Amino acid sequence: MTLAYKSPTAPPRKRESALRRVDWTLVLVALALSVLGALLVWSATSGKLSTYDNDPQAYLKKHLINLVIGVALAVLVSRFDYRLLRAYTPILWVVSVIGLVVVLSPIGTEINGAQAWISLPAGFTIQPSEFAKIAIILGMSMLLSEKRDAEDEPRDIDVFYALLVAAVPIGLVMLQPDLGTVMVTACAVFGIIAVSGAKTRWLVGILATAAIGSFVALQVGILKQYQVDRLTAFADPANDPRGIGYNTQQARIAIGSGGWFGQGLFEGPQTQGRFVPYNQTDFVYSVAGEELGFAGAAAIIVLLGVLLWRAVRIAIRASDLFGRLVASGIAVWIGFQAFENIGMNLGIMPVTGVPLPFVSYGGTSMFANWIAIGLLLNVHMKTKEK
Repeated sequence: MTLAYKSPTAPPRKRESALRRVDWTLVLVALALSVLGALLVWSATSGKLSTYDNDPQAYLKKHLINLVIGVALAVLVSRFDYRLLRAYTPILWVVSVIGLVVVLSPIGTEINGAQAWISLPAGFTIQPSEFAKIAIILGMSMLLSEKRDAEDEPRDIDVFYALLVAAVPIGLVMLQPDLGTVMVTACAVFGIIAVSGAKTRWLVGILATAAIGSFVALQVGILKQYQVDRLTAFADPANDPRGIGYNTQQARIAIGSGGWFGQGLFEGPQTQGRFVPYNQTDFVYSVAGEELGFAGAAAIIVLLGVLLWRAVRIAIRASDLFGRLVASGIAVWIGFQAFENIGMNLGIMPVTGVPLPFVSYGGTSMFANWIAIGLLLNVHMKTKEK
């Protein structure tokens, strides 16, 4: 029997080559954040569930299922050439808008004052505004990357259409109302416009519109009273400490009591005593501060910093403007959302109800975050092919 000879210099198989092009730092950091989030969610919910004779690992199991689905979505998205998404982006945008319209219909479900969810069988819910972030980033990137020959900046009409693509979903989210998602999405919009090379007047106009829009929203009653109270409590933390200011005060007590290395998982008095509301979602960072201490809370910030560094690096090295704008939009989205969540736990930002990316409990948020990772990997891998 003759064995076939394989030259040691033969080119590697395509699959091996694809794996070699993966940004493993990005993937491992996102996984580390997600696994750490699972532990924090478990600690935050197990005591309460046990009190009512429920499965103490119920939230942990759901979080891990969400993580597995999210990773699968990332793999799927990373294998689909992002440059072909241009053809499908209008469809994705229309679907996202339909989802936001359905949320505002009687089918939508109101949770914590915002009608932002659609209830599904088996107790699951979906939040279309999370997917709308991705649709907005892709839609704006598609329009702003269609420059004519010899142009080094987008035409004004293209910038106008890009802002219109963002304005429709943002307006629908504002009607829910979900102020946190609007803030995060608006920052991503501003980042994409800035990176696209649009004229300065557009950036100034966006900032002015945001300021005027915020004033009008407060004056005409678009925001609900609890959202106005949150802003008031942020401006004056001592105002109504037993009411709207209670959450942030308890979160800061929890974080401050953690010391350098924390009380230990499942051992934090504030967390296990359930003094901090929504500590598996909005205030999960307070669990890290109390039970993992300064070291654990700082580790989350470092991991998020590494993830953003890789995202920015991918944007800078992208082989085309479309990829650069997509990666930039994702970087701004995740970066500002993380800052807002951690900031409201520390009392330096108003409470808006946005989750901590990859860490907080929530299926739709986890799916959207990992789809974003898949898009970043896609841009990175196609750049490495050049």
